[in-house]
Amino acid sequence: MHLNILICILLAIQPGTYHKAGNGLGNSQIRFERDKVGTVAFLGGSITQNGGWRDSLCNYLQERFPDTRFTFIPAGIASMGSTPGAFRLERDVLSKGPVDLLFEEAAVNDATNRRSNEEQIRGMEDSIRHTLKANPATDIVVMHFVDPGKMETYIQGKIPEVIRNFDEVAGHYKVGTINLAKEVTDRISNGEFTWEDDFKDVHPSPFGQSIYFRSMKAFLEKAYAQAVTGNEQITPHPIPEPLDPYCYEHGSIVPFQKAIDVQGFEHINNWTPDLSAGTRKGYTNVDMLVGKHPGNSFTFQFEGNAAGIMVAAGPDAGMIEYRIDGKDVLTLDLFTRWSQQLYLPWYFTLASGLEQGKHTLVVKISRDKNAESLGHSCIIKAFYINKLR
Repeated sequence: MHLNILICILLAIQPGTYHKAGNGLGNSQIRFERDKVGTVAFLGGSITQNGGWRDSLCNYLQERFPDTRFTFIPAGIASMGSTPGAFRLERDVLSKGPVDLLFEEAAVNDATNRRSNEEQIRGMEDSIRHTLKANPATDIVVMHFVDPGKMETYIQGKIPEVIRNFDEVAGHYKVGTINLAKEVTDRISNGEFTWEDDFKDVHPSPFGQSIYFRSMKAFLEKAYAQAVTGNEQITPHPIPEPLDPYCYEHGSIVPFQKAIDVQGFEHINNWTPDLSAGTRKGYTNVDMLVGKHPGNSFTFQFEGNAAGIMVAAGPDAGMIEYRIDGKDVLTLDLFTRWSQQLYLPWYFTLASGLEQGKHTLVVKISRDKNAESLGHSCIIKAFYINKLR
């Protein structure tokens, strides 16, 4: 081997430095190796939706366990973070049957979308608790992907808030983590490659996808290093008391048809935008509850301790006024910093931390609007709630 290549290999940072095994992946290994079946789910945003590392990981598992009949659930949706993941988990993942291994990521979108620390902890905690309550044997791995903001924070010797929050949740439940944000930052600082020429973007180049997969493969190789002998038993993972008593551990999606006292809003079949702007899969050519004019209103009655609306927030997104249980009227601007170019799928939590029980949400389109918006629209795909079972 050429000396320079050998030196580069020896100096390369090893992925294991950025891995925490938690309780390990013993249950999924028994399923894959002994039972010859396995369901593996991937929950996250566009970095998960786009494939690349995900496809490589699926191929690796099939090669690593060649006699196993796998079911892979790709549940990545662009722009989604931990809060959307918490509420769509039941619909997009758990409804398909018991999951043996779940990979989840939300660190890029939660930071970019400016979710609060409280939302980040509640959202990630729900995904873990909800998954474990559905199947206590599920092995879970939380992955932190890289973006320029996280790189800058690490270079300053600090830990990005969202990673600190997710690590707190992962540590509480003893699930595995792969810190790709720190690994990529350190390897760039080590001179192994560059962001601009090699990794290129938060949606990585093929080279960047290979960096992600290399680390994930190393994590799995170590986890599955010892063959199943036949004496091992699938063991339920412990479910400790929640970090946040108001975490969204029973999050679910409710059809917008549950709205009552509807004034001005219309049920539009196979909705498509009136204005020219980008759309996301699942948020166009679907039924929507659409209001376009100030004063349009509806009421939504729910049982639980949190509720929100799933909207398509585009160039004409307006403001809404809403109140819970007849209390103070609050105002929310549905126009986001991406709305000029995109009907962005967005989860707006309108109430959280409520007492468990029955509540009434009243929503009305405001006469006010963002100065950059072209209209007053409120385009709702569904409601979401957190209801104890």
